[in-house]
Amino acid sequence: MINGDMIDPGTLNFQHIPVLLNECLTALNLKKNMVVVDATLGGAGHSREIAKRISGGTLVGLDRDTTALQFSAKVLADAPVEVRLVKCNFRDIADVLPSLGIEHVDAILADFGVSSYQIDTPERGFSYTQDAPLDMRMDTDATKTADTVVNGYPEGKLADIIWQYGEERYARKIASAIVAARPIRSTGHLVDVIKKAVPAGYGKTGGHPAKRTFQAIRIEVNQELESIEKFLNGAIQMLKPNGRLAVISFHSLEDRIVKQTFKREATDCLCPPKIPQCICGHRASVKLLTKKPICPTIEETESNPRSASAKLRVVSKL
Repeated sequence: MINGDMIDPGTLNFQHIPVLLNECLTALNLKKNMVVVDATLGGAGHSREIAKRISGGTLVGLDRDTTALQFSAKVLADAPVEVRLVKCNFRDIADVLPSLGIEHVDAILADFGVSSYQIDTPERGFSYTQDAPLDMRMDTDATKTADTVVNGYPEGKLADIIWQYGEERYARKIASAIVAARPIRSTGHLVDVIKKAVPAGYGKTGGHPAKRTFQAIRIEVNQELESIEKFLNGAIQMLKPNGRLAVISFHSLEDRIVKQTFKREATDCLCPPKIPQCICGHRASVKLLTKKPICPTIEETESNPRSASAKLRVVSKL
């Protein structure tokens, strides 16, 4: 079953290298006949291997990107499981699964990284290395694009976004330069503006000078951080007892939300230390299975440099 508009998957060039694949498969504690959700389906790199291990079960794949869903439908066509693919934002997992007649599941995986296909497809506008339209939408049906942010946001709001979501030290200078250069019509033009706004040589050791600004704009366009905590709470709610939730994050903002949410949900009382008796009533709903995040091996980062910043955290439902 596929929810979403059909396109021809045979015409796609969708490459996907699953990050921390073996670590995820182990963390999810997969067995035959399980019901498992891949909340960020992408190119089905993780899902293809999950399906082999839950033979006879059900695999639910969620994604905002119609292209990803249609490509994955082809990849999973011969999988030994029931495959149900849904076009949606993963934040709505607690609404989507019941709509499919699924009350609880055995395991859930989420990989918050932007897919290689999205980065490497110029017209999607995610990359700062190729000139393309100012898009950056994970869901191409959405109305807000990078153009909305770059050419429409007031300077102060733009600077705040670049600072908060990109952790960019030159956020004010970059925002001022963007506003002065409007209208900016492409990613290449935006990169040129950013380069002129920062000191010469900036980015030589920490990556491309536009890297942080592009990250910030992408997060704003797709409302990524706002979605993560809602997803985590919904995912925990949908797990069966002893069910596993495994989450891969790629930058400190994402990982901080995952770490804090897991810590809170693994804690019985959230009252301030000075209060002698619990009055909050909060009770732990999960057990932390990773006190420290699992990171890629040297071998994986050498073969797939985009995996370098990945962190995997796992919990089990009580």
